[in-house]
Amino acid sequence: MTRILAQTPPRSRPRREILSARLTLATPALLPELRLYRAGPASGLGRLASGGGAPYWAYPWAGGLALARYLLDHPETVAKKRVLDLGAGGGLVAIAAMKAGARQATAIDVDPDAMAAIALNAEANAVAVEAVCGDPLDGPAPDVDLVLVGDLFYEAGLAARVTAFLDRCRLAGIAARIGDPGRAPLPRARLERLAEYRLADFGDAPDAAATASAVFAFV
Repeated sequence: MTRILAQTPPRSRPRREILSARLTLATPALLPELRLYRAGPASGLGRLASGGGAPYWAYPWAGGLALARYLLDHPETVAKKRVLDLGAGGGLVAIAAMKAGARQATAIDVDPDAMAAIALNAEANAVAVEAVCGDPLDGPAPDVDLVLVGDLFYEAGLAARVTAFLDRCRLAGIAARIGDPGRAPLPRARLERLAEYRLADFGDAPDAAATASAVFAFV
């Protein structure tokens, strides 16, 4: 039986029912092993977001897709490890980590609706993922073995906070893997390229132009 840890709070469970009815379960680009709930033309996406925020959790992003593909191709990266999917959105990277053999995966995001999306996506892929709503970037290093970061370097201020957080993790002996299509705030001097994939930057649209997305080690 599928077990989902730390599911959405009781007051948010109606959101899970709404999302499951409005989103479409589909196979993401590059990831035939997985299925993901995502927004489509008839989903009424603007009405799905709570609090007026952009529903980043409703689409796969290139960095997350690349990082998920890398983990499935290189299971030794996460095998028997406790991992944190930072800025998880719909939890794609955490789900891929569990499929690749991680011992435990925590998916953290600031959007309460992401909690419902993570629970739905984890259930659809028959894995256990702990969903946490919050922002850990100004706090201490987490109690995990590996931090996974997909698509969090899209704005300079956020990129600086993520880099500082990963530095604290590094000092605590926690490694990090990053997936990104090469956005401007990416701290390139701190990264070692591990793999590269051709993907649409955002939304996984069939007619979107493919660009290079890479997976990096934070050094």
